[in-house]
Amino acid sequence: MNLPNIITLARIFLIPVFVLIYLIPGQWTYVLAAVFFGLAAFTDWLDGYLARRLNQTTPFGAFLDPVADKLIVVSALVLLIAQHHNIWLTLPALIIVGREIVISALREWMAEMNSSGAVAVSVLGKVKTTVQMIAIFMLLAYPPNMEAIWVVGSYVLLYVAAFMTLWSMCIYLMAAWPALKAGLQGAKRRSDPP
Repeated sequence: MNLPNIITLARIFLIPVFVLIYLIPGQWTYVLAAVFFGLAAFTDWLDGYLARRLNQTTPFGAFLDPVADKLIVVSALVLLIAQHHNIWLTLPALIIVGREIVISALREWMAEMNSSGAVAVSVLGKVKTTVQMIAIFMLLAYPPNMEAIWVVGSYVLLYVAAFMTLWSMCIYLMAAWPALKAGLQGAKRRSDPP
């Protein structure tokens, strides 16, 4: 257990805090929930920076960091889907959540194939995460009013993030395809009768 891992755990513990605050009735709760979400999103950058700077990268941190990221994003998107209850927010949110599930499964598969480097985080993935976090932060900060320019702008950003999500997923799948194909062919050979 080192400082970056403690920060990652703190990010996980911030999830119920911003969820509970968001669910309390009142105008101020939107901004406060967004602040706690923003703090959690900032720790995503901070723990990675410190792990590299202090040379404290660990297998536990490599496992925990993406789990914490997915938990906070999915929690926020579930809240927003329930609050906005419209197809315009639900659609990009489902794309983002679905992609996270596919990439998590892909990374697990690639780790079993000893090819996890093929699905390492790319620059596009980092930009996607930044846009996604900004969109979610803005959506949490304002009541679901489609006449508000900030809410409409947040929807646009969420769609940009969803598009980048699909794009980065395609890149990961293409990079992993040789290993996936080899794994599928090996499984087929093992299942063929002698």
